[in-house]
Amino acid sequence: MLRNYLKVAFRTLWKNRTHTFINVVGLSVAFGTCILLFLTATFELSYDHFHTDSNRLFRLYFLSSNRDGSVNKESPMPFPISPALKAEFPELEGVTRWFDRSASVRRNDQTYTKDVRMVDADFLHMFTFPLQKGNTRTAMNSLSDIVISGNMAKDIFGSEDPVGKPLQLRLNNEWKAFTVTGVINNAPKNSSFEYDAFIRSENAGDYADNKGRWDHGSHDVYVKLKPGTDPQTLQRRTQALMNKYFASDMKERQEQGYPKNELGFQRSLILQPLLDVHFDTETTHGAGISRTYVFTLMLVGLFILAIACINFINLTIAQSLSRAREVGVRKSLGAQRGQLFGQIWGETVLLCFGALLIGLGLAYGLLPVFNRLFRSQLTLSDFLQPTVLLTTILGFLLITLVAGGYPSWFVTRFNAVEVLKGKVKVSRPGLLRNSLIVTQFTIACLLIVCTVIVRQQITYLQQKPVGLDKEQVVSIPVGNGLNGNDVLKTMRDRLSNQPNIVAVSGSGVNIGAGLDGSSSRSIYGFMYGKRDVSCDWLRVDTDYLKTMGIKLLQGRDFSPSFSTDSSSSVLITQSMAKALGETNPVGKFIKPDNKTFQIVGVVADFNLYSLHQEAKPIALQMQSSLPIQYILVRVNPQNLTGAMETIKASWKLIAPKQEFIGSFLDENTERWYKRERRLANIFSSAAGIAIVLSCMGLFAIALLTIRQRTKEIGVRKVLGASVFSIVGLLSRDFLKLVIAAIIIASPIAWYAMDQWLADFAYKIDIEWWVFALSGILAIVIALLTVSFQSIKAALMNPVKSLRSE
Repeated sequence: MLRNYLKVAFRTLWKNRTHTFINVVGLSVAFGTCILLFLTATFELSYDHFHTDSNRLFRLYFLSSNRDGSVNKESPMPFPISPALKAEFPELEGVTRWFDRSASVRRNDQTYTKDVRMVDADFLHMFTFPLQKGNTRTAMNSLSDIVISGNMAKDIFGSEDPVGKPLQLRLNNEWKAFTVTGVINNAPKNSSFEYDAFIRSENAGDYADNKGRWDHGSHDVYVKLKPGTDPQTLQRRTQALMNKYFASDMKERQEQGYPKNELGFQRSLILQPLLDVHFDTETTHGAGISRTYVFTLMLVGLFILAIACINFINLTIAQSLSRAREVGVRKSLGAQRGQLFGQIWGETVLLCFGALLIGLGLAYGLLPVFNRLFRSQLTLSDFLQPTVLLTTILGFLLITLVAGGYPSWFVTRFNAVEVLKGKVKVSRPGLLRNSLIVTQFTIACLLIVCTVIVRQQITYLQQKPVGLDKEQVVSIPVGNGLNGNDVLKTMRDRLSNQPNIVAVSGSGVNIGAGLDGSSSRSIYGFMYGKRDVSCDWLRVDTDYLKTMGIKLLQGRDFSPSFSTDSSSSVLITQSMAKALGETNPVGKFIKPDNKTFQIVGVVADFNLYSLHQEAKPIALQMQSSLPIQYILVRVNPQNLTGAMETIKASWKLIAPKQEFIGSFLDENTERWYKRERRLANIFSSAAGIAIVLSCMGLFAIALLTIRQRTKEIGVRKVLGASVFSIVGLLSRDFLKLVIAAIIIASPIAWYAMDQWLADFAYKIDIEWWVFALSGILAIVIALLTVSFQSIKAALMNPVKSLRSE
């Protein structure tokens, strides 16, 4: 019996090989795409779930309101808050600081650059990062203890046991001795914490000066609750701590008219679950990823799978007339409806299984390309996870049941007597088929609109003036092993007479995302008269304006001729002057961080960070006590390659053991928007696949429909119908469906994109022509697809058409 079923199934599939090919290709592409997208989304959603007590781990941030009532979240915490939390809240099992920093490590005159994070001793038993060697309770008791990862142990010590061995770390411009007290497992790929080593947080350079200050935030704080503790209850209790230690700050905010936050206070301490940190795009300095992006991946995968299933259902139902006679004969010979259902559904299972195997092969083969395009980290092991395999099997069974179940039921319900008498007619289009075609093209139009708008926004962000000239400027990270001030002086001396070099300066903050992957930000708030002012505090050096192409509007630039410039002078931007309420602020004094600075000049506004958020006022200063982290070199545009080689040669003489990772600022600023480009790639790829699959399905439906109307076409030609009128007749019904899809897709696309654009401080307006363009494109594609078969049918000899059975 089974052998007979298989034989009939293969014969049927081969007989309708055009439709079989369309279904296999559609389902294979859909399976492969869906697997890759779902694996990527699952990986993102798995972040930090490996911690044993992940539901008891929280990160802290301050919640307040801006003057306009918008929400303000700040994650940097003051040093004294950690000991205060441990002393005043017995519900806490552990508290740790987290400094996301790196440092140079030296052993036997060999220097390495490693991610050396500063934490408290509680960190090791709060989080599930097991120690391979050493004791969790004692490994970080001393300020000179260092716990290193397995990778770092291999890089520095090879096969040698590192425990008890000395290392030197360059901290605060000097080398300090540490002793390895433990080796910890490497961080999993889906961890929010990345590290090479851990040392105590008291090693931070500003710890001694700020360990008692409640108005200076510089790090994140994580807490672990004891079992049975209610997070909401504990959070309400933390308001007493806020009232105790931040009373003066909250009083000032109230006097200045700041609105209360959503909890009814001026400032509150919020416990954010660790499992939400990876999806926080506000307080993680750009490191987080929006949940919307993750769910978009899954939704796009479902869209493509839905289109392939729609094709399958439509084609199977459209072929029902040819299967009707087979069903009638089988029923008359005694076949039960269940047996017929099993036979036809079995064909679906066979076809879908073949498509699944091909889809898995496509997914594996395209894995390197997919990882490169979408910045994913999928490997073969991700495919072989038990949960992935189980989900794939269950998804396969569900798809075969949905895609094959209804068509099988539809075909087997024909009455045997009516079929054999030739009374069954299913040639006219049904509501289900039309609805499915509309759904297909709705999805395709939706993806086209999203693709166009996302790419428009990316282009807008890249081309919008940011107040400085980022072209032909090279940014070179100094690194932790060198003194930035000394490096800048040496680079100036070596490049001063080079014809390819226009200007050299330095900064504490990079513009854009450099190759070192590092970012930092210093924001100061202070009172100016009765005004509360907040600004970015930017460390620069002489010639910064010339190097960056920033216009000086009032006063003077920094100059070596003025000794006070390196200690007590500042330049401010236009928006800073406006915040101060001064039309001519030159000569006025400001007091951030309880120090007095004189304003010597006003410069044009420029964007120090990405356009996701509005530019803050900026104060540029040259305090020699603050380090230069980046060397900035403006080069001659006529010889970029030669200029870069000159810079590399100079760097090699200054730091022969340190890798040169300089990059052009325009490339750095493009990396600000890598998530948006990744989303654009997803939408454009998905739109392309959706259109191709939709057209394949439409082509097959048009082919079947035209075959069923062969005699009608012949009669119309005999009666004098033109080719154009026949093509219009055959295409009209399909075009109506596409137009309906455009009408449905447009408001959905507008709403979705309007919500997405809300994340940007600077954004485009959604124009009507985007919807018109996508609609015209969908109509043209559908018309070309249908017209190919329509013209072929219209040109057929009517005598041949009328003779056909």
